[in-house]
Amino acid sequence: MSTLPVFRWHLAPDGYATRRQLRARDLRPGGQDIAAQLERPRRRGRPPLVAYLYRVDQAKPVRPMTPGRWRAHAAMMRARRTCPECRRDAGYVIPPTLGSCVTCAYPEERRAA
Repeated sequence: MSTLPVFRWHLAPDGYATRRQLRARDLRPGGQDIAAQLERPRRRGRPPLVAYLYRVDQAKPVRPMTPGRWRAHAAMMRARRTCPECRRDAGYVIPPTLGSCVTCAYPEERRAA
């Protein structure tokens, strides 16, 4: 197994990109192995933060969304917006910390208004 080249934070040469940077260019790693890594040092003996890099020239275009994928995405988002208590679409993603829409989570504030 060969070791990966390691670069310091913000000092990676051109031609390498993280997954997010590839996505911003409408690219994806496309099955290629990690080509290098970035390391950002931290204080107090903590291990460095690591970001993996991929070669831009080997990246492939992002696959287009098909009608079926759009339907699946819409169903997933609808499920995240539906309150499990009142079964209504809240119009926003229900916070996992509340577990229900704000109206159901804080009913006493609705009565006070």
